[in-house]
Amino acid sequence: MQAGYKNIAFGPTHTHKTVREDGIIHFRLQQLLGPVPEKLTQKLMEWAEKTPDKTFLARRDKTGQWQKLSYIETLNKVQSIAQYLLNLNFTNEETLVILSENSLEHALLALAALHTGIPYSPVSPPYSLISQDFSKLKHCLELMTPKVIFAQNGLYYQKALALAKTLCPDAEIITGEGNNGIDFAHLLDTKATEEVEAAFAKVNSDTVAKVLFTSGSTGLPKGVINTQQMWCTNLQQITQVFPFMATTPPVFIDWLPWNHTFGGNHNFGLALYNGGTLYIDDGKPTPQGIETTIQNLREIAPTAYFNVPKGFEMLIPYLEKEPELRQNFFKNLHMLFYAGASLAQPVWNRLEELAVETIGERIPIITGLGCTESGPSAMFANWGGAFSGLLGVPVAGMDVKIVPDGDKLEARYKAPNVMRGYWRNEEATLKAFDEEGYYKTGDAVKFVDENQPDKGLLFDGRIAEDFKLSTGTWVNVGVLKARLISAGSPIVQDVVLAGLDKEYVSAILFLNAEACRKLANLSAEITNQAVYQHEAISDYLDKFLDRINQAATGSSNRVEKIVVALDPPSIDLGEITDKGSLNQRIVLKHRAYLVEQLYQ
Repeated sequence: MQAGYKNIAFGPTHTHKTVREDGIIHFRLQQLLGPVPEKLTQKLMEWAEKTPDKTFLARRDKTGQWQKLSYIETLNKVQSIAQYLLNLNFTNEETLVILSENSLEHALLALAALHTGIPYSPVSPPYSLISQDFSKLKHCLELMTPKVIFAQNGLYYQKALALAKTLCPDAEIITGEGNNGIDFAHLLDTKATEEVEAAFAKVNSDTVAKVLFTSGSTGLPKGVINTQQMWCTNLQQITQVFPFMATTPPVFIDWLPWNHTFGGNHNFGLALYNGGTLYIDDGKPTPQGIETTIQNLREIAPTAYFNVPKGFEMLIPYLEKEPELRQNFFKNLHMLFYAGASLAQPVWNRLEELAVETIGERIPIITGLGCTESGPSAMFANWGGAFSGLLGVPVAGMDVKIVPDGDKLEARYKAPNVMRGYWRNEEATLKAFDEEGYYKTGDAVKFVDENQPDKGLLFDGRIAEDFKLSTGTWVNVGVLKARLISAGSPIVQDVVLAGLDKEYVSAILFLNAEACRKLANLSAEITNQAVYQHEAISDYLDKFLDRINQAATGSSNRVEKIVVALDPPSIDLGEITDKGSLNQRIVLKHRAYLVEQLYQ
């Protein structure tokens, strides 16, 4: 397309690259890190003074009306809740655990914990609502030793709360609705005293803010310690990457869960840090949830929109058929931002085309690289004209150490926004860092241009996922997987590659049921398994495999056989994380029968 990009102020991208005698590379941004607040709720107090009546948070109630909290209302409620928590006399070993989804009550309770220095942990709702054995929920509760456990709806979380009462008999159960514990409204009736101010004064940059659980290679979640410094530093770094957020307070409409670093640290944090407004979207990228998201986007015009690739893919048909929705979506938009997986290039191209059709210019599509352990952001490609797989350059204050590992280069991090360790897991903490104190990400990267480092880094797969064929040829799993998903979109939703010590590469495909139904012209009554085995889908996949292999240059990127997984990935078995990404090793382990079919 010839259309230019919307004129948006992005931070500088000039870098400094040094190569050591041992071949290790250090890669940094030349821009220095600006001043960082000591604790996050300083920002809440700042905006409550500067813009007291501005809406900070909003969520629809059961009647569909937006319930809004201004900055001053939020601060007043947080102080009341803080006093309630202080009255419970938490010990140094006790924490606060939140089991449920994003909500106004969730936000207020979390902010009160932050304000008083009580560590809190938002646990993935699927651990309570989808899991059948509650093994991950049990693990999280036992590790956190909570004094307070919160769930938004006591009836929805009834089984999980029953387990919590058994495991933590002395913990206080609080619910926002559903009458299965102390009513959250009771907390708001508490009158704040000088004790709240005294507790806030004791909170410093080293105070544990929260613990975010991330699935490890064993399938059991590890708790990443997020200090006040870690979170505040990363928000300052991100704001320097996107300075327009500091000059024009952002407006977000967002569904991404706060138990994950993308939604909880990045999006919620950026709204608060920059005096913006966050509308809580109760939708999500599912056939049912997308309707809720679309209804919200018909009303709310975001200045930046965050989603996972699947969410953007599901958004496109609505933007195509509703001109008014399209106009409202693009009119104030500074950027589209994706994370969690690679965005298929056809989806990327169509988003740019729709922007041009609507406002006459392209909206920058942004991503980067990070992880829960870096709070989350480590680098960004913050310029128009990026493409899927481009990671960009480091954030200010981040030292990216690039270490040769076989024929790969691993990215390692050292910065104030990098965790100090895992919660009550010394063994995992020791394994996470190298001898120089850099966090080992396991992400492989390479320069776009060795001689022009300002062009940034490319994603080159995961070190641990790559494998060798029996011929000794290495297979780059991340790159090949992204290629398959992009070529198969929207039918192919995810891919697991097999072939360790085999003669050829093969793939287990996880399909998008709704896209398959549409292609095969099947009704919703037909089971997913029957849909996946329909002749129209088989024909599509045969042609898909032919297309992939026409572009193959050798055995490392040629897929000889594919098989469709008829059952969805299991969260209990650890095949899928709560953010929707697949654990390749565990899928191959539990679906060994499919691998056998591929190599019969």
